[in-house]
Parts: sequence; structure tokens; C-alpha cells
Amino acid sequence: MGMLRRDTSQSYQEFSDGEGEEIPDLCQEDGLDKLDPDESKDGFEEKEDHAVAGYPLIGFDKACLKNVFSTILMFIYLMLTTGAVFLAYQTITDFLEKLNRPVMSVTYKEVDYFEPAGISLYLGKAQLLSCKHHHHDHIRPLMPPEQQEIGDCVTEEVTYTAPYSNHTTRKALVVQGPTDVRNRELIFLQLSQNETREDFSAISYMLFSRFSDLVNSREKASFMQDCEMNYSMWTFSGGFRTWVKMSLVKTSGKGVESVEFRQESSVVKYNDRRPDPERTNELFFVVFQWRDPFIQEVHDVVTANPWNTIAILCGVFLALFKAADFAKQSVKWMIKIRKRHLKRRERELTQIS
Repeated sequence: MGMLRRDTSQSYQEFSDGEGEEIPDLCQEDGLDKLDPDESKDGFEEKEDHAVAGYPLIGFDKACLKNVFSTILMFIYLMLTTGAVFLAYQTITDFLEKLNRPVMSVTYKEVDYFEPAGISLYLGKAQLLSCKHHHHDHIRPLMPPEQQEIGDCVTEEVTYTAPYSNHTTRKALVVQGPTDVRNRELIFLQLSQNETREDFSAISYMLFSRFSDLVNSREKASFMQDCEMNYSMWTFSGGFRTWVKMSLVKTSGKGVESVEFRQESSVVKYNDRRPDPERTNELFFVVFQWRDPFIQEVHDVVTANPWNTIAILCGVFLALFKAADFAKQSVKWMIKIRKRHLKRRERELTQIS
């Protein structure tokens, strides 16, 4: 009789304790996770047994919901981690591509005077009749072919061996180019070539950046060889007036600087009124002038910003670290919930048996 009364009072005490408590949340840290690790495991198991014995189904449902929610969060963080890794790879690839492929930056520098360019004429059998400076596009009447008046041009004659052929000797007549671009200074050259047997007759010429470089050079032949290797050749034909307008382009990048000429040319037919016997002496006319007072400067600009790339990579690695830490804590929490669930099931089976 005493034994029966003691069991009944114990069962009544369990139900009365359960009615006054709130529903325990197995996934929160207040009831389970904030236990001091130094406390005995018996106290923890008694609390857990009490919660499971009172409300086993509700606690299990909440644990399942929390488990599913944690799995979804881990999947989302896995996708974000994949995106972060792809962003880091793309950032590094773009940086290397921009570093290897600089962008060309073009600026224009306005000047009043150009350094006189060198105009190298390869006359062959032709003869220079006149060379004069004019201003404002005003050209005086032509000289008769039988008269020769060199005029006010500064010239240099250089004989050298062609750089691409050791057996060809070139003779160049180098003329100092115009300088005053504001007053439209130009140089007008008149040449003649007598009794040519060629089907097409033309005179070649070459432009280089500074006439003073030739004057100050100790080895003028070597200087002209280098110019021929680095500059382009052009031609003007007989029986026409060829108007050449020059522009200067300076290119710099990777420690190398180069200068080149760009030109616009127009051709006007010469109305030859000489008698037929005199037309065997073919005439050439060419005008050299600066196109505009602007020097085009081209620079290589590297658009890759290392600091910006480093900042992006730091943000990406910080996100990866946070995602890894979250995944680690989530896995630990899921393992803990799984162990608790297995312990509850073992106790339930023990009580039933």
C-alpha cells in the first residue's frame, strides 16, 4: 500500500511539473547549449529527459524544422561561396588581362612652331630647280626649266649604302622642313628630269623628325641608314603638283619612344604649255606644309588597378572565411541535434519495454 502511494505521488508530481512549464525549445541555447562544460552530464540528461518525457512530439518537430532550416541555410551559403570563388577568379583574370593589354591614350599638344623636319629626296637623274619658303599658301610663279634658282632652303647631301642591300648606293638630298605653323609656312620644290625612258616616273622622299639630328650627327651615312629602316618612303609623280600636309605622332610605352609622320596629299595636274620638243624634260612639283599646330601624343595606359583588385579579393576571402565558419558551426549543431534525438529514442524504447 505504501509502495503504491509513493508511485502515484511521483507520477502526479511529473504531470504537475509539466503543466507549469513552457514548451522547451531543443534548438535554442537557453535550455541546452548554455550549459557549463564543467557541469555534470547527469544534470543535463535529467533536464533533457524531463523535457522529452513531458513533450516528446513537439520537441522533435521543432528540432526537425530547425534541422531543415539549417540545411537550407547551408545550401544558400554554399551557393554564395561558389559565387565568391568565381568572383575571385574573374577578378584575377581581368587584372592580368588589363596588365598585359594596356589602353592607348591619345592627347594633342598645341604648338606655335615645329622643329624643322628633315625631307630626304632621292632624285636619281632628276635635278632640283628651285626650293623656296612661302607663307599663307602663296606660291610664286614657276621657274622656267632652263633656269635654276635654289632659293632660301637649307640642304645637305648624304651618300650612304642602302640598309637592305650592301651593293646599292643611295644619294639623298636632305632639305630642312618648315617650322612656322601659325603663318602656314610651306616649302615649294620644283624639279626636272630630262629624257626619261621609264613608263612611270616618280621621285621618292622620306621624312624624319628633326633636321638638326642629321647636322649634329658625326656619322651621317649611318644616321640616314637608321632613318630608312625606321621611317616610311613615299613618292610624288611628274607632271603634277603634289601638296603634302604633314602631322607628327609621338608614341611612348614600355620605355620605348618613337616618332612617325602622317600625311595627307592632294594632286593637281600641271598644264604644260611648252612646245613638244621641250616636253621631254619632265617637271616635278611638290609642296610640304604642316597640317595643323597639334602634335598627337600616344601613351600606353595600364587600366589595371592593383589596390582595387586587392580590396575585392580581401572582401571575397572574408566572405569565404565567414561562410566556412558558419558551415562548421552548423555541422556541429546538426550533429548535436542528431545525438540528442538518438538518445531520446533510446529512452522511449527503454520506457516502453
